[in-house]
Amino acid sequence: MTRVRRRTTLFVLAAMAMAVAAPAQAQIKGLEIIAPANPGSGFDQTSRSVREALQEAGLASGIQVLNVPGAGGTIGLAQLVSGQKRGATLLTIGVTTVGSILTTKPPVTLDDAAPVALLLREYSVLVVPANSDIKTLADLTAKVKADPAAVTWAVGSAGGLDHVIAGQITKAVSGEAGKTNAINYPGGGEQVASILGGHVTVGVGGVPEFASQIESGKLRALAVSSPERLPSLDVPTLKEQGLDVVIGTWRGLMTRKQASEAEKKELGDAIAKMVETPTWKATLKRFGWIGAYQPAEGFGAFLKEQETMMKTALGELGLLKK
Repeated sequence: MTRVRRRTTLFVLAAMAMAVAAPAQAQIKGLEIIAPANPGSGFDQTSRSVREALQEAGLASGIQVLNVPGAGGTIGLAQLVSGQKRGATLLTIGVTTVGSILTTKPPVTLDDAAPVALLLREYSVLVVPANSDIKTLADLTAKVKADPAAVTWAVGSAGGLDHVIAGQITKAVSGEAGKTNAINYPGGGEQVASILGGHVTVGVGGVPEFASQIESGKLRALAVSSPERLPSLDVPTLKEQGLDVVIGTWRGLMTRKQASEAEKKELGDAIAKMVETPTWKATLKRFGWIGAYQPAEGFGAFLKEQETMMKTALGELGLLKK
């Protein structure tokens, strides 16, 4: 080997070694993620999980999660739209956000923000206290059929997914979703306490919210709203027990509509890389979430579909303003 070739080879090897040894540089600095709900909620868990996965992958640094609870996520949306913060900002949204916009008609809507990515899906579970006389879904539907108004449902925000599921079950059994007697709770803690205390007939909520009480035997799971049984919870689906109700929530990310195309692309690229990381995949498994990544364009089309679905369901519940 000639001296020139030897030097070239050594240079290439040294450059390769330096590339391997160099730590990944964060692409986005000072990222803010708005979680439009209280700490411990699904929005909050998702926001903090995104922060963890982005940071560990070196895709972003200095990430702050800001809790802005209220009005089913629309207060957080308003802060995203009107905020003066310079730099990258994300807002975590879900089907509850879509429902709240339809029922409360706030001054800002999702059309005032830009989609970044759909992240995940999550399905709900129906639960009763362990000492309830309701042992099966058939026991519950018998009560609904006899007197829908006598069955009280512990759900989250009015017009949220829990409420819609209760309405769809009531409709399937009695023929009228409007007969659903739903009791709304602002947080999962209050909802669980009410169910355990026997103040309601049945509760509906995300699997992670009730998982520990189900595992401890304090709550009995009757059914899940997924198309098939969940890996994280071996409970029969509504459909396999005779009720044609399959519906779940989801969570995704939006950003400021006025952000530059370069900023939107940077955020989209970071999330696309994040969902492939071991940290994110471990997070999905830990919470029993189902990965459902779609980039901005697909997520935007999905949002339109969800708006149509929720408009129909909420109309049947009588929750839409004239």
